[in-house]
Amino acid sequence: MKNRIQTLLIALSLLIQPLSGIRAQGVEAVVSQIETEATENSQLQALAHELMDVIGPRLVGTPQMKKAHDWAVQTFSGWGIEASNEPWGTWRGWERGICHIDLLAPRVVSLHGRQLAWSPATPPGGITAGVITLPMVADSLAFARWLPQARGKWVCVSMPQITGRPDENWEEFATEESFEKMKSRREAETAAWQQNLRNSGYTAQTLNQALEAAGAAGILQSRWSNAFGANKIFSANTEKIAVVDLSLEDYGMVYRMAEHGDEPKIRVVAESRELGRVPTFNTIAVLPGKELPDEYVVLSAHFDSWDGGTGATDNGTGTLTMMEAARILKKVYPNPRRTIVVGLWGSEEQGLNGSRAYVEDHPEVVAGLQALFNQDNGTGRVVRINGQGFLHAYAFLGRWLGAVPDSITRHIETTFPGNPGRGGSDYASFVAHGAPAFSLSSLSWSYWNYTWHTNLDTYDKIVFDDVRNNVILTAVLAYMASEDPQRTSREQAELPLDPETGKPREWPTPRAPNREGGRE
Repeated sequence: MKNRIQTLLIALSLLIQPLSGIRAQGVEAVVSQIETEATENSQLQALAHELMDVIGPRLVGTPQMKKAHDWAVQTFSGWGIEASNEPWGTWRGWERGICHIDLLAPRVVSLHGRQLAWSPATPPGGITAGVITLPMVADSLAFARWLPQARGKWVCVSMPQITGRPDENWEEFATEESFEKMKSRREAETAAWQQNLRNSGYTAQTLNQALEAAGAAGILQSRWSNAFGANKIFSANTEKIAVVDLSLEDYGMVYRMAEHGDEPKIRVVAESRELGRVPTFNTIAVLPGKELPDEYVVLSAHFDSWDGGTGATDNGTGTLTMMEAARILKKVYPNPRRTIVVGLWGSEEQGLNGSRAYVEDHPEVVAGLQALFNQDNGTGRVVRINGQGFLHAYAFLGRWLGAVPDSITRHIETTFPGNPGRGGSDYASFVAHGAPAFSLSSLSWSYWNYTWHTNLDTYDKIVFDDVRNNVILTAVLAYMASEDPQRTSREQAELPLDPETGKPREWPTPRAPNREGGRE
């Protein structure tokens, strides 16, 4: 069942049977204190500045990631919460350095761009070379004949965009005929580009290695995010030559120069450093349970990020939510009935590795899990909660949501029993083990285009009112889950049919973490 009336029904049932056995005396007082502390003494902006502005992006294997872990432990300790960094593996150590990209001919201008994660460095003075674009080829033999021309050149490997304006900008200002004409042309050019790549015998994942083997000076790309000024920033996928991402505007200019025979020349200075194998961590904070210490409520967020921006909405805001909720609970609920754990996971971006390692290393937490609450998808207020396929999730989540202020629950739609998450964020690592873990899914705020893994994922995109909303929700849910006299049910609902097989879908199976990452 899925509707906003559920919240009213929950509240009504609580009036008839107050909190279904939860120690009702004092619940309203504790919830009021949580709301007051979150509103009148919020630490969110100070924490966000320290984490995003000062420490910066948190790419796994970088010194900044380790600095963030140490900062979190120190911050928790300052609040009187015991915390530590738990090692779970190693990763390729790498540190971003200064990156400068300049067009030297046919005119001089500094270009907007950056080195990709784990990209090899250039020599100290940089690399100055001409620019070449990929040819149109009929087959892989034709591409192999062309490859020697890439030697000593910066090679453009991304399709140039025909417009730097997002579709919503066209919808607002263009004529309908002009908009449709642009979309038709873009669709045709995209199809032709993809077919040409297939003709070459390579994929987007293998092309860079082929160019590297052919002696290219470096790789130029532009992975536009369909939003003004936003590019997706991922990894280089090379061993010896630098890969840089240019803004849509500068990439298009350089590409057109090369296509028109203007002989563009570019100098790139990229001062990254390889650091060998480095340890990876999860930061774990604990508020010990006084009555049921072997039962657990987990506040979950991944701590790592890509490093195009500073990881503000992916997942700085989730991290801030869990840290601030823990601070408030320590202050207003210092003696929890069950143990409350805060898990700030490492290497979520490379496959939920930190949380998958934690469930392997801590079977006692999985076995004793009362509930896990995870927040990951941006800065917006929580608007959806899914029962994750647990048949009786409505019963206990309903009890807990009934104590949350109506100003928060009125925005939330619920789906019960829902379907189990199979990936996407760290709650799935626990769900795969049959443990009740839930995603607090938030409002978009154009997350996908503007901040998800882009160069624009920075402090200024945080909507603090919405994050504060999520802090209150998380703290109240954690309090209610901790106090509930009943253990949560793990009975699984019958899953819907798989349209491909005609049989019921199976519950997701646990997957092992990559404990020796970055070797590709």
